[in-house]
Amino acid sequence: MANDKFSEEKHLKKMKAVKEKQDQKIAAATEERGISILLAGPGKGKSSSAFGMLARSLGHGHKVAVVQFLKGAMSTGEEKFFTSHENVDWFTMGDGFTWETQNRQKDIESAEKAWQKAAELIADEQYNLVILDEITYMFKYEYLDIQPTLDALKNRPKNMNVIMTGRGPKQELIDAVDTYSLILEEKHAFKNGVKAQAGIEW
Repeated sequence: MANDKFSEEKHLKKMKAVKEKQDQKIAAATEERGISILLAGPGKGKSSSAFGMLARSLGHGHKVAVVQFLKGAMSTGEEKFFTSHENVDWFTMGDGFTWETQNRQKDIESAEKAWQKAAELIADEQYNLVILDEITYMFKYEYLDIQPTLDALKNRPKNMNVIMTGRGPKQELIDAVDTYSLILEEKHAFKNGVKAQAGIEW
């Protein structure tokens, strides 16, 4: 019993210290504005994380928009689900993955068209959240110049949140965003011969 009491007292002391530190951090965060988020890296879950925040935004009654820069050749579960919501504007602008199209000029044209739509959305004050899904590939493959995106992020409406996803982000983009999460891959079923499946991969 004595050991149990000591453990409880030790735990309460530790949690009190944790709470004090957390309260200090909350008190110090006084700025109110939208943020930019970059979800990148070789691991699974970048777009899924973005769409999780999309669902969270809708729960608060926010107006949201999505531009998908690569997907387009096939329908995805998230597109089927979210496009039925009145507060979601969804634009699938790509022609599929680059290894499927095998047409660089066509990919560039699709990227430019997608960016035109994205720029329009980022400048529109009615949106609380704009997701640019797999946009990092557009800079990695040099389909788009990154500067217009950096300018749009800087000049967007004050309370707008923007989430970008994809692999191989440029350092300029990492430097420009408020939050950057690198999602790594430790294991992946596909690499062990497990077939991709609806509801998990798309």
